[in-house]
Amino acid sequence: MDVPRPLAGIRVLDMSRVVSGPYVGRILGDLGADVVKLEPPSGDLTDLAGVRRDGRTGYFAQMNAGKRNVGIDLERRGSTELVRDLAASADVLIENFRPSVMPRHGLGWSDLSGVNPGLVMLSISGFGATSEFSERRAYAPVVHAESGLLARHAQLDGRVPSDIPMALGDTLAALHGAVAVLAALRLRDSTGSGQHIDLSMMDAMVASDDYTHFAIDRQFDPYPTQGSVWTAPGGPVLVAGNAKHVWSVLSRSFGLAAEVTAGAGLQAKVDARHRVMCDWFACFTTRDELVAA
Repeated sequence: MDVPRPLAGIRVLDMSRVVSGPYVGRILGDLGADVVKLEPPSGDLTDLAGVRRDGRTGYFAQMNAGKRNVGIDLERRGSTELVRDLAASADVLIENFRPSVMPRHGLGWSDLSGVNPGLVMLSISGFGATSEFSERRAYAPVVHAESGLLARHAQLDGRVPSDIPMALGDTLAALHGAVAVLAALRLRDSTGSGQHIDLSMMDAMVASDDYTHFAIDRQFDPYPTQGSVWTAPGGPVLVAGNAKHVWSVLSRSFGLAAEVTAGAGLQAKVDARHRVMCDWFACFTTRDELVAA
């Protein structure tokens, strides 16, 4: 039996690029919306990264599957009028330019809401339209660094800061953006009016980072809450959970004990427990034996 798709009948105009905006369009399309992606003549940057198959990269397909594509050059005469015509019949418009770009082309919120009062416009930028850093260009690595994520990882690992192999700042902004668009569409059902959503990648990152409070309290060093990786037969093993709790479970279940001198400080106790746990994970002959334990 065919199940109705929740956003069937919703039209989305996707003017965004790379990840944060296109992923919102992808989510809305998966929910049944008709998504039209407007691309510059040079194409999307995600179509330049990775192996091309049937004329597209997998990265591009991941962010834009299910969309229809239209090429448009905003610098050419007549492009503004074309976008306004498309926006007039759209329910949602997505863009992730710097906040000054759309108004400069006559496509700001005041321009588009004038031709379509029911339009929901999602604008994603690195630091938001009202921030003093509003005009800074921002890809995900910039947000990872500015939010303190990379410094925190470096401190925990005892290594030089390096970026993570995932556009987390983009993805989190996209997920928050999709929720905001759905909420705006729901509100439009009762008010008849659209709205402009000004979404900052930095805000989305900080709001989603459930480790920030440990960094603020300077408590995450002796008690890291992220998983720990241990050397074991058959390859490394990750144990997720608070290190103090993991030690409590292992010591209670397997009789592990860490010897420290009287009056030893917290770090000495942590180091002693770590050595005992290293020996315990490595003492098994096979992977199956460790799993069975």
